[in-house]
Amino acid sequence: MRIWQKNITPTEKVDTFTVGEDRNLDIHLASADILGSLAHTQMLETIGLLTSDEFGQIQQELKKLYADAQQGKITISDTSEDIHSEIESRLTETLGDAGKKIHSGRSRNDQVLVDMRILLRREIYEITGLTSQLCDKLLELAETHKEILMPGYTHLQVAMPSSFGLWFSAYAESLADDLHTMLGAYKIINKNPLGSAAGYGSSFPLDRELTTSLLGFDDLSYNVVTAQMGRGKSERVLAQAMANIAASLGKFAMDNALYLSQNFAFISYPPELTTGSSIMPHKKNPDVWEIMRGKCNLLQALPNQLAMLTTNLPSGYHRELQLLKEVLLPAINSLKSCLDIAHYMLCHVSVNDGILNQSKYDYIFSVETVNSLVLSGMPFREAYVKVGLDIENGDFNPSRTVSHTHSGSIGNLKLDRINFNLDAITQQFNFQGFIEAEEKLTKLF
Repeated sequence: MRIWQKNITPTEKVDTFTVGEDRNLDIHLASADILGSLAHTQMLETIGLLTSDEFGQIQQELKKLYADAQQGKITISDTSEDIHSEIESRLTETLGDAGKKIHSGRSRNDQVLVDMRILLRREIYEITGLTSQLCDKLLELAETHKEILMPGYTHLQVAMPSSFGLWFSAYAESLADDLHTMLGAYKIINKNPLGSAAGYGSSFPLDRELTTSLLGFDDLSYNVVTAQMGRGKSERVLAQAMANIAASLGKFAMDNALYLSQNFAFISYPPELTTGSSIMPHKKNPDVWEIMRGKCNLLQALPNQLAMLTTNLPSGYHRELQLLKEVLLPAINSLKSCLDIAHYMLCHVSVNDGILNQSKYDYIFSVETVNSLVLSGMPFREAYVKVGLDIENGDFNPSRTVSHTHSGSIGNLKLDRINFNLDAITQQFNFQGFIEAEEKLTKLF
């Protein structure tokens, strides 16, 4: 039975098309939906729409359902349209009329809104944790291998000396920067839309400030139309933040695939972390990094997918908004898997500590030689011409000593500052606020 159904049974063909994958995806919203109902019913009791007995019974049953949801024991029956009707149906079966009262002052529109925001802020918490963990590993590797030189490239041509410290910490700082856009998404998402009902408010005297506090939101989406327009916007801003992380991670994956090849041989991984060929016994393929590169490329298309889905929609609710879940939820899992496996791989990476000893890398020290001549008093243009002629005449015999001292260079990586900035941005999320609120709402005794 649909909660909106009266005396008309929808055509099965239309029903199948419009519902699509929504029921399957709604399982992911079970815990969030129950959290929303715990806060909403507590508010209903304070404004007199639930008796204290009804409130106590509903809270007890919802907390039991929450425990089941956390253990993956909630399923959506064939007679329920979605997770919202499933939870309400279970309460009604157990409690009778009291269960029928929990929808007062709500629409499925603001239920979905609050469910998604509760879910997405939890996903941001996990993505941020995984990103921070990867940054920590990159900074650890940068410190360990900061003295080991490697080639730097422009136009994929050997250019100037780099180092493993420089390479690893570059991606740590890049990912830390990406968390700034994730913080922006979190600030937009962590606002309470509950009470907007179908998008135009309710004649019930709803206490929206109370549900905001109970659910651990930072603030309200005050205007009820704005709250409804947040469906799609929340997903888009999160998608952009995810795409930024994916861009950094995808480039790092490409570097790994390149540097693992025999032509470069800058790094290596244990054989069990690579794959082989069906006919070439020598192959050790970087399949993990290649799959990651592909997934990150797809993730960078995510903002455009969601923009196209929501483009030209006027204010108010529209049914295609349910398709946001089909695009976004698998993408979140994909990004988390990439961050997790990247950390795992880096726990087993080995670096080549003698790369620049090869004569083919002699020219990589040309700029160092020019700069050395300039520091000894020769004008830069004369030094540049001299070194160029020495190279052409086969007389170039460089020193392999690199002396870079300015901030952010090979000899002064500023790892402490990168780490400080990483800590500073992660602390700004203040995840503890919603975590403690959810724990308090679901506490059994």
